Amino acid sequence: MLQSMTGFGKASAVVADKKITAEVKSLNSKQADLAVRLPQAYREIEFELRAAITKRLQRGKIDLWIHVEPIVDNAAAIINVPLLQQYKAQIEAAATTLNIATPTDWYATLLRLPDALKSESNDSEADEDELQVVRQVVEQALDELVAFRTQEGARLQIFFDEKIAAIGQLLDIVPQYEQPRVEKIKARIIEALEKIDAVKYDNNRLEQELIFYIEKLDISEEKLRLANHLKYFTATMCEEAVGQGKKLGFIAQEMGREINTLGSKANQAELQKVVVNMKDHLEQIKEQVLNVL
Repeated sequence: MLQSMTGFGKASAVVADKKITAEVKSLNSKQADLAVRLPQAYREIEFELRAAITKRLQRGKIDLWIHVEPIVDNAAAIINVPLLQQYKAQIEAAATTLNIATPTDWYATLLRLPDALKSESNDSEADEDELQVVRQVVEQALDELVAFRTQEGARLQIFFDEKIAAIGQLLDIVPQYEQPRVEKIKARIIEALEKIDAVKYDNNRLEQELIFYIEKLDISEEKLRLANHLKYFTATMCEEAVGQGKKLGFIAQEMGREINTLGSKANQAELQKVVVNMKDHLEQIKEQVLNVL
């Protein structure tokens, strides 16, 4: 079963006078690259959350954002003006450095940042009950993200099945070019010899040299290895455990080596066209394998 590295999950819960929301987003990456944004009150469990996320998601460029909103019905919300002033100054400095425009709607931008709003009844530190809710919300967001990844993984598997089948069909038509290819090579060499005046050659020696030359162009082993790689790729996709992305990438590289060797030995226009089509399908596989967990 495949999982994509691309996904998104979101979950919310209410505790006391606060609504806690966790959002998790992931994109493809060779390693686990995790960025966490959360209110100061939850910093004590940051490493715990990082460990839980890395264990669940394994790898990818992952962003976790935890946002707290006061519930106005239960507690009056106040704007953290000094903090917003700092945010605004940093954004303006970044805009100048990067030579980009500042936000057109400052309120919408600033009020979405961590700790922009606070409740009058909020303590600077969260109690254990609140921290437990934070853990649960993050876990629920991860569940949603994994479900998203699984859905994308199923789509990728359909894509790979189609591409592997296409390469297999092209491999099946290679034999029809092999015998004519050998005859053409033999005829071309003999024709070239006959065009040279006053050259005599031993037919037996010529046959030996032709056999040697044609054996160097034999593609039987390449066909067999490529067929095995196609089967191995499909079998790996069907493994129950997730995390086959790197393995599939290695198999795709081996497939590429065999296809390239077929191309270098083809020595025939029709067979070269078949090889080019194989490469086209394989390149599409390689691009999408980068998204597999």
